[in-house]
Amino acid sequence: MVWLICLLIAWAAAALSCLRLCLAAARAAHPGAAPSRRPSPAAYDLSLYETAFLAGGPERVADLALVSMHLRQSLLLAHTGWATVVDPHGRDDVERTVIRAIGPEGQSRIAPVRAAAAAAEPVRALADRLVAAGLAMPQALRGATAAALGEVRRTAVLIVVLALASVTLPGRSLSPGGPAIVWFVLPLVLVVGCLLIVRIENHPYSPWASPAGQEWLDSLRTPGPGRGTHLHLLAAVAVRGLHAVQDPLLRAALTGRRAGRTGHAY
Repeated sequence: MVWLICLLIAWAAAALSCLRLCLAAARAAHPGAAPSRRPSPAAYDLSLYETAFLAGGPERVADLALVSMHLRQSLLLAHTGWATVVDPHGRDDVERTVIRAIGPEGQSRIAPVRAAAAAAEPVRALADRLVAAGLAMPQALRGATAAALGEVRRTAVLIVVLALASVTLPGRSLSPGGPAIVWFVLPLVLVVGCLLIVRIENHPYSPWASPAGQEWLDSLRTPGPGRGTHLHLLAAVAVRGLHAVQDPLLRAALTGRRAGRTGHAY
């Protein structure tokens, strides 16, 4: 009856992990005030930095600052992955953080600059303001949801391991109803189905935005590819991220990927 013990463990793990994920998702759906008290999206007046945070988190804010400084030619982003300061006077706290992260020599690799800017106090203060306004998800709720998702994924692996163990144990591969491994299909379907539902429900949405913040993002007219005016490009980067950058060399500088042969050297 070893296979039965394995099956009971599989069912218990599946039920507990799926229940934890459902509770975390329910708390994330109502992080603050009641939905009836939330202002309409038209009542929000957010900056590009705030929109970038809701759409993509701290890294999106850092990317927006880098692109903005590059377009104004106060910062040179080379396709080789280096940032060079041209104008050491930033227009806001985030830009000044970028300049400080580059250092007194005025040149640094872009990746550590982006990481330092994303983790800096101005971005944390921006996040706190959005959380206080009910537009961003509190860090505790994001962490709880991520932990619950990780637990469900680990449970799926555990069920597979238990199923294999039940058929590899000598003389334990058959149950009264047939092969023991068949009985592990149901808890595995429950776990995988739970993951698929979460994936389908949350795929179009940002994990950084609360329901109210997501309403704001949904109310925006999503900018198309980043061509035209600089403001249009910055708005596109805030909402869509680096996918909105059409310049192959600028995209290579920010993503660390080599530009295509059609690009032009800086």
